Amino acid sequence: MNRRLVLLLMLVLCLIEVRAQDYSQTDNDGYSSYNKNKDKRTSWGRDTTENKLEDVPIGVHQWTVDERLGNIIEAENLDTAVHMFQYFNETTGYNGEYSILGNLGSPRLSRIYMHRSDVSLIQFLNPFSFFIGGIQDFRFSNTLSPLTNLAYHSVGNKQNGQERVRAYFASNINKVSGIGMKFDYLYGRGYYNSQANSQFGGTLFGYYLGDRYNLHAYVNLNHFKMAENGGIENDAYIRNPQSFPRRYGSKDIPTLLTETWNRNQNQNAFLTHRYNLGFHREIEIADSLKPKMPNDTELLMQLSDSLRELAKADTLRRTLLLDSLRTKWTAEQIIPTEFVPVSSIIHTLNIENLRHTYYSYNTPSSYYTNLYYGDLTSVTDVTKDLIVRNTVALAMREGFNKWAQMGIALFATHKLETYTLPSLDAAGIVGNTRYTEHNLYVGGEINRTQGKLIHYNVNGEISVAGADVGEFEVDGIADLDLKLGKRDTLEIEAHAFVKDLAPNIYFYKYHSQFLWWDNPNFSKEFKTRIEGSLRLPRIGTNLTVGLENVKNYTYYAMQNTYTGSDPTSILPTDYSHDVVARQHGGNIQVFSVRLCQDLAFGPFHWDNDVTYQTTSNATVLPLPKLTLYSNLYLHFRIAKVLNVEVGGDVRYFTKYYAPDYSPAIQQFAVQDTSQPLVKIGNYPIVNAYVNLHIKHCRLYLAMNHLNAGSGRMFWVPHYPIDPRTFHFGVSWNFFN
Repeated sequence: MNRRLVLLLMLVLCLIEVRAQDYSQTDNDGYSSYNKNKDKRTSWGRDTTENKLEDVPIGVHQWTVDERLGNIIEAENLDTAVHMFQYFNETTGYNGEYSILGNLGSPRLSRIYMHRSDVSLIQFLNPFSFFIGGIQDFRFSNTLSPLTNLAYHSVGNKQNGQERVRAYFASNINKVSGIGMKFDYLYGRGYYNSQANSQFGGTLFGYYLGDRYNLHAYVNLNHFKMAENGGIENDAYIRNPQSFPRRYGSKDIPTLLTETWNRNQNQNAFLTHRYNLGFHREIEIADSLKPKMPNDTELLMQLSDSLRELAKADTLRRTLLLDSLRTKWTAEQIIPTEFVPVSSIIHTLNIENLRHTYYSYNTPSSYYTNLYYGDLTSVTDVTKDLIVRNTVALAMREGFNKWAQMGIALFATHKLETYTLPSLDAAGIVGNTRYTEHNLYVGGEINRTQGKLIHYNVNGEISVAGADVGEFEVDGIADLDLKLGKRDTLEIEAHAFVKDLAPNIYFYKYHSQFLWWDNPNFSKEFKTRIEGSLRLPRIGTNLTVGLENVKNYTYYAMQNTYTGSDPTSILPTDYSHDVVARQHGGNIQVFSVRLCQDLAFGPFHWDNDVTYQTTSNATVLPLPKLTLYSNLYLHFRIAKVLNVEVGGDVRYFTKYYAPDYSPAIQQFAVQDTSQPLVKIGNYPIVNAYVNLHIKHCRLYLAMNHLNAGSGRMFWVPHYPIDPRTFHFGVSWNFFN
């Protein structure tokens, strides 16, 4: 695709938008009010913009649904965010908190522990949270007219660049139902050898929201293919390039692996539906809005001429006729009513399927420590997962009368999981073995979402039968809004959980040509967390403090074997590689403080996000002490219709022994403490950008890693940060 042509076309379309724009003083420009706060970025929300050029109604309401009970959760659509749009396509995240392998869409891991989610049952999808999300991340849309959003992002050139194309379509069938689809494709060639990455995702969705019956459903297909290079052979190509006789470009630096790939083929089907039991009640209407009975003259005008003459001549007859007309008018008035759900019968079905393949046609004989079967010239490891969850629930709805101040739900969930791994029989013949687990859970939930002062949600479940009998979790969150005078609000939020869960099945058992372990004696992980936050929206302050304790922390660790001649060497070529699953039997505490402070002085804005965290066991759970993001920019308008953000930012984290990455299992693993360790960090990454928004079009131009050069430019040990790159992106909404 010709990037210059695309850029020229988009600029021309933006000029057309300017000419067509209504130059009124209104701030309503196709989105909800402009909001620069990172935690509540501008989105579609509810939009009642008038289209003065065409008679096309414009308006979108979006929401997500709860994965377990299908409860509707009001949501903002970050896919159409205005502020920080230039980082929508950054695998490192909006504030750069994720460690990645360098390329667009590569596996990632948050350096902020409190932001890490629990390891899902299909662990091979965890590192790809940038591209794939669960049902809790998917937005359903109710539109006044069919909506199409097209987006294109581009980095670099045809030899090493990255491209992404996204399309989202949503349309209502009627006022209570709608359908839509979403397509997403990215391809990153990579600035280093054997790093190409391609990902495709397609989703079909629909919903029905009647009074009695509600339904949400989607089908999602994903295909990921990622070339693995194992990192560069020698970090000195980046840390000390002067030590080599000539200058090396990123494509000239040799890597450990070639002709090696990981592939994930994933399918997900989700259905949640409910039948509501309840009653209809009259809607209270203010007297000023109620229809008024016509006066006597207007009532009599409804009669025939002969009856009107009789009414004029006979007072008694006139009175009787008017009484009859008043009674008739009252009887003809339609009293508006609304359906009030009292209880719901709920069923949710979630099916996830994955085929994971690791294959290589040219594996160096010294790269892996073990070879359990097969040969190095033809490696094909296949792992399969199928997870089926069925949940049935009975819920008492919140707010059906003044005494129902909270909702209550009781549920039961059956989980079926099957996974297939390679196996060897007594004669050494390779086969495949399927493992099946059943678990039955029961639980409940109480919540309060209505009201102005306090809201909360507490839910919990316990396994009463099956392979993981006895595991449980209780999770609760509450928020309180306190008015501070007339202009500000203090928002207080508390979050706590207790979890005693079995580790992912691959910690217990994993078989492949290079990795092999069985850990039947691993215990359940016991986690407790308490977290609180204070937010003052008016002055842009958000403070979050959290503490978590983990017992029986389960993790992956590198277990390398030294093969070189210098015991102090950190060259990856001096070691053969292996990975093991481990469990730390003691307790590990993580304490975290995060401060977000956004400052504004007229058009000048300075946003800051700083996280301090400490771990009681940096060997098992390494974390950087400090992670920060700072963004200094100007925000202004041109011709009252073109929103402009121009500025620069910096991302930084302190030095630490960051987790390594294992291509064989496509997961991050802590470094081998029995060998010399590699420390990364203490390296700022500076970017500059221009972010534009006019009506339904968003556009950005950015230059990332302005300070590229030699030094400590690594995200992950042996995986350098991309050199200086130019980024371009555009997103356009069409209503028709």
